[in-house]
Amino acid sequence: MQKWRKASTNNYKGLMLPVRLRRFGRSLCMSLGLCLSLLALPLYAAQTQPALIPTLTPASDWKNLTYITQAFSEIALKNEYDVAKHRVRKWRIPVRVFVEHQVGDRALHTQLVRMHLAHLAKITGHDIQLVDTLLDANLHLVFTRQSQWESEVTRLMGPSSAKNVHGSVCMAKFALNAKSEIERAWVIIPVDQAQMHGKLVACVVEEITQVLGLPNDSEKVFPSIFNDKTPQDLLTGLDFILLKLLYNPSIRAGMTAAEVKAPLQILLEQWQRDDTLINADKTVRQGQLYPLLGY
Repeated sequence: MQKWRKASTNNYKGLMLPVRLRRFGRSLCMSLGLCLSLLALPLYAAQTQPALIPTLTPASDWKNLTYITQAFSEIALKNEYDVAKHRVRKWRIPVRVFVEHQVGDRALHTQLVRMHLAHLAKITGHDIQLVDTLLDANLHLVFTRQSQWESEVTRLMGPSSAKNVHGSVCMAKFALNAKSEIERAWVIIPVDQAQMHGKLVACVVEEITQVLGLPNDSEKVFPSIFNDKTPQDLLTGLDFILLKLLYNPSIRAGMTAAEVKAPLQILLEQWQRDDTLINADKTVRQGQLYPLLGY
């Protein structure tokens, strides 16, 4: 019987991934017959220049192959809460998602999750589906309220994880087996808190994406939902490429930074030739959430 590598703030075998308070969003009225208010608050900071290669300019130049390779290392091979070197982490088994509703707007929240899961499955080629019971799930997503935020984190992620709720809008964690394969994950979103900061959609998108194996947040990576100082609420072209890289069969769970360099280079050169890179910003916007947010 396999043992879960439970998370703690010391070793992070299971990893917590919060969306920070400083990220702000925009307003959204959904065409689902339910209206979701995402407050349009001022940005904490202007969009930042990429820091991995200082000569790059925003948006247009992220397609530089060296930049993408470094971005992959920054987001996939690091953790937000430690400075250790990590191996590639990804799911091998199908991802089965159960949504627990502790607040209203059940149909709306389920639809947001369903749309994003369909997008992730299309990008990665991995089997990702909603299920009706917790017994059938390995990813447990909870929509709760701020008053239950800390107690829910403690219940699902443990008391050490609850120490990090202050300064976070929402939180996620995954657990690994001995091969660095993700086998279980949790996402907790306090809806009233997320709405107050205009980040409900961002919480759904970022936290679910991160528990696929892109756990780090970094101001060095731009444009990306993993950069807390940019206003991205949905996946960018760069995020699309990072996901495609991670779930390509040539990238295996447990690979070190050194081992992953060669297959990354081969894939990126191929995608440069066949225009996958140049079309990434357009391709990623085929997800169902984009027209709902006015893209």
